[in-house]
Amino acid sequence: MKTINIATSQLSPSKIICIGRNYVEHIQELDNDIPSEPVIFLKPNSAISEQLIAGKEETHHYEGEICFLIKNNQLYGVGLGLDITKRQLQSRLKEKGLPWERAKAFDGSAVFSDFICLDVAVESLRMMLYRNDALKQHANYTLMMNKPNDLLQEIQQFMSTEDGDIIMTGTPKGVGEYHQGDTFTMHLYSADNLLLSQTWQAV
Repeated sequence: MKTINIATSQLSPSKIICIGRNYVEHIQELDNDIPSEPVIFLKPNSAISEQLIAGKEETHHYEGEICFLIKNNQLYGVGLGLDITKRQLQSRLKEKGLPWERAKAFDGSAVFSDFICLDVAVESLRMMLYRNDALKQHANYTLMMNKPNDLLQEIQQFMSTEDGDIIMTGTPKGVGEYHQGDTFTMHLYSADNLLLSQTWQAV
């Protein structure tokens, strides 16, 4: 089982719980319908990678997200993540009405920063993502259609959560393809206070 660093310890997620279509402008950029309830899908532990892997046979797309680590069935830690998507494959699957796992849950489709204990107000959190030093995405609590604690309650209505499980809260507008050698830097803030940063270079 792959592990996630949280403060001075490690936890092994049994699953990554991903939220789709949680930002209106991202829904619009992909020409999707606005859902009436949270769109939830899973990535397995095997999706977690320490390296950001670029697509070879098919281009991969990045999606930057604010992420929460669960402990004792509560939001315990916060960090940053990239949801890696095979967009063309996802589109083909959606057209056929088929599940997304081949496009979303493959090995290497989730990379994370370390997590820190959540000791600030969730409402104060915001994220910025730079690709090759150009700002591509920004997200905050206000822009989320479904808020983190509401998402946790929704998930726990039908699924047990275990210590170390991660919620990826969805991506804002600005997603796109990336290639080998591209560099991504993400920053997580509480209001104007920098909480953590993470940089990856695609291999």
